[in-house]
Amino acid sequence: MTTPRRAGTTTSARRAGTGWFAAWLARPLASFHLVVAIAVLLTVLGLVMVLSASSVESYAVGKSAYSLFIQQGMFALFGTILFYIALRIPMRLMRQLSFPVFALSVVLLVLVLIPGIGTEVQGSRRWFDLGVVAVQPSEIAKVTLVVWGAHLLASRQTEKAGYKDILMPLVPAGLLVCFLVVLEPNLSTTIALGIVLSALLWFGGLPLRMFVTIAVSGAVAAGILALSAGYRSDRMRAFFSPGDDPQGIGYQARQALYSLADGGIWGRGLGQSRAKWSYLPNAHNDFIFAIIGEELGFLGCALVLGLFALFVYTGLRIATRSVDPFIRLLTAAATTWITGQALINVGYVVGLLPVTGLQLPLVSAGGSSLAITLFMFGIIANAARHEPEAVAALQAGEDGRFSRLLRLPVPEMYSPARAQAARARNKAKPKPKAKPKSGMKAAPQRRALPPSGRGRGGYDAPSRRSIDSDTARRTSRSTESWRSTRAWEPSYPTKHDRDRGHSR
Repeated sequence: MTTPRRAGTTTSARRAGTGWFAAWLARPLASFHLVVAIAVLLTVLGLVMVLSASSVESYAVGKSAYSLFIQQGMFALFGTILFYIALRIPMRLMRQLSFPVFALSVVLLVLVLIPGIGTEVQGSRRWFDLGVVAVQPSEIAKVTLVVWGAHLLASRQTEKAGYKDILMPLVPAGLLVCFLVVLEPNLSTTIALGIVLSALLWFGGLPLRMFVTIAVSGAVAAGILALSAGYRSDRMRAFFSPGDDPQGIGYQARQALYSLADGGIWGRGLGQSRAKWSYLPNAHNDFIFAIIGEELGFLGCALVLGLFALFVYTGLRIATRSVDPFIRLLTAAATTWITGQALINVGYVVGLLPVTGLQLPLVSAGGSSLAITLFMFGIIANAARHEPEAVAALQAGEDGRFSRLLRLPVPEMYSPARAQAARARNKAKPKPKAKPKSGMKAAPQRRALPPSGRGRGGYDAPSRRSIDSDTARRTSRSTESWRSTRAWEPSYPTKHDRDRGHSR
């Protein structure tokens, strides 16, 4: 006799599963684990697909079928080292070095344009050939612009500066970097830099009318650049008239659509692509998403898009949960940059956008892009460890096996009140010393020492207990009224307030 199923059994099971996932997300280091997991999954998927998509082409030109895969694996290893370095960099040191490193990246962009220093490949001078590897300074400029721009805007916001003060240092520097990249020429990286600059201005609190004006100006400039060179104008013509030249300028985009259609729902199987047999140019680089759709089908494409959607959720989660304005701006702008680049790549592969040449982050072949993107993921993971709940848990010794295995330093708690006091001390000008009268000795000046356990930049030393209490948060809301005007910062449910500052 069949036992009748209870009506609420399935609903209870679903609620239990949802409750378990919500309980896991409520853990202090959930954001950190999500960033690490997304970086690992996308990198491993990218290595597998680069091996599948590049093996035929590498063998056809007389090289080993594993040559490009080995090169990509070496850059993945180097990017893993950069990821670990980014995890160990203190936020205070990152802010101090942001402008010198940004200035160095601008110098590298100038040097790469000089014949004999920069290497020219297919009409573009954008690499430094170091013998074993080639480094692309424009990829470095993306990270340095994000970090320095976040530091600059965070400082100006806490000082309650006007909109002119926000625009003048950042926009000219960003336009200079874009101009140097255009001279290479490299329109795809210029678009990525434009996304970075737009994200910084948007999350920095620029008014909507000014932001729309800048966005329209940037779109017009991008359109002019797209029509200024022969190969770029060909891409635009192929996008608006795909059937005019199917064997010429429209060949690559058409073959990408054929590859996606050939995959269907389940795909032809890993390594069974037909387009990689010299039918689809740049199958391992710009159009690797088409190979994923052909071999892994719609489910494989959905997996990639799902990982990037989870990355968007995690990045914005870190930005809303952080109390440091620098971390909020840095995480939000970096998330927008990486996600925007991924959406543009997927958009031109499926035929929704013109072909720009932007790579799929962590998936497409490209050594400099892979290493720098992993470094940016490491910075975001470092920011996740600076959430108030995460800092309280780490200072209480609840660091987990992963943090103990990597021997990561304990992050410092940010305090708005001490940050404001530190800025006031830095702005205070020293009074001129009075000359002692003849025959009298000057009294020794007593040097003011900071309170015990306090560091510069508004951070607590790791050995001290967190003071991020309800009183400190109420004070921070009254002293930093600009936070309440940020349209991008949604109200976050404060269900962890009772645990903030206390060990679990």
